[in-house]
Amino acid sequence: MDFKPLLLWSDILLWAMVAGCIALAVYCRRQDYLRRAWRRVGESGVAMTSATILAAFVSVGLLDSLHYQPRLPAQEGSSEVQYAPEVLSVLDALVADLRLNKEKTYSAPLATHAFAKETMERDGVQMRDYPRLKWGGAHLEEVAGRDSDLARRAASGAFYGLLLWAVVVGVAVGWMALARGAPYAATCRTVWRPDTAATRPIAWRAVFVTLAVLCVIGGVTAAWSAGYHVFGTDKVGQDVLYLSLKSVRTALLIGTLTTLVTLPLAVALGLIAGFRGGWWDDAIQYLYTVLNSIPGVLLIAAMVLMMQVIIDTHPEWFETAAERADARLLALCFILGLTSWTGLCRLLRAETLKLRELDYVQAARAFGVGDARIMARHILPNLMHIVLIALVMDFSGLVLSEAVLSYIGIGVDSSMNSFGTMINAARLELSREPVVWWSLAAAFVLMLALVLAANLFADAVRDAFDPRFQWRARRILKKVAA
Repeated sequence: MDFKPLLLWSDILLWAMVAGCIALAVYCRRQDYLRRAWRRVGESGVAMTSATILAAFVSVGLLDSLHYQPRLPAQEGSSEVQYAPEVLSVLDALVADLRLNKEKTYSAPLATHAFAKETMERDGVQMRDYPRLKWGGAHLEEVAGRDSDLARRAASGAFYGLLLWAVVVGVAVGWMALARGAPYAATCRTVWRPDTAATRPIAWRAVFVTLAVLCVIGGVTAAWSAGYHVFGTDKVGQDVLYLSLKSVRTALLIGTLTTLVTLPLAVALGLIAGFRGGWWDDAIQYLYTVLNSIPGVLLIAAMVLMMQVIIDTHPEWFETAAERADARLLALCFILGLTSWTGLCRLLRAETLKLRELDYVQAARAFGVGDARIMARHILPNLMHIVLIALVMDFSGLVLSEAVLSYIGIGVDSSMNSFGTMINAARLELSREPVVWWSLAAAFVLMLALVLAANLFADAVRDAFDPRFQWRARRILKKVAA
């Protein structure tokens, strides 16, 4: 083989969460009340638009979670197979041009010349001028033709993007027509011009329109990146677009893997504190009150530094630098989970205090049902809407937390790409004259898109699962109908 597959622990956990989401979707499909709630999410155009954008980010993160080590060229007189210490991913292979075509130093977005002047010799005379880039715009014979070349590439990229969109939409509509047993033309009319008088349909039109925009943006970006640096280059000449795409996986891991630590602690302790009461309640309240009284950044910094000392003193645990950086990432997820469970635990405790006084819970107690069974069968299902809403809404907060922690130097490993490390690297660039703004702008735009989509999707999930919002929505609809 020309490569050796490599599974990092974060890859295993991320793909396990994908499998868990698929299993949860199957379970929700079989439960009528969950299926109705998720259908309400699907009826929202804003929610489906946000879900489409999140799916694009997740796709990039999953492609970057399939790692391998490339095979080194065989040495003369040796039959031993050796692999490079550098760990790559499928995303690296797909955007190999962005990764390999580096410049000497800074260059502006879509530029053909370097950002800073250098001393050059021209016709035997030394002079200071902006040198041509090694790769960006190198195919142009005359720099004056850059604008027309960009326009031609943009039109070509948009065309191929729309062509890809048409194929995807055609296959999706064909699958829906086959599942419904309806003609293809009728299904197209239902998707693009739904009959809202009978029932409120799934907002497929919002999905397809958002997908069209993403395909056009992706096509134009791919066409431009074949001959230019779309987001410019950083101090060491790396393509900023490549760094931005590599940072998506880190943001997704921080936002999702942290829930693996947060969820069991918050659910278990919140249920026990609210249902058992007494000294159980006092002890758990004391625990999360003490944790909340400690400054979060200081606690996280202390724990991260302790984990870093352990990693530095045991280099034999890691064969590659990627495994070392992955260990610090998992440690950061674990630490963030240990320090962020208190809010959800408090919410679940308060709701359990109310639910334990309801008639069906008291009846179960009177029949001698055990506490553990009551909490699992009667209390926990009525808390799942709070758990789901809190986790979806905390995702964006965790993504921003990673950016802040990496900015102050206690986040992910410096060798791992993340939005925080990009912002930290851009800190000194903002003090230059002229300002090197594109690294910060690229991280800001992608982080804004990810966090905004997550927040809008969280609002739709809250409206669909929270009974109070459902009651208010029904009341408003009755007033409008009257």
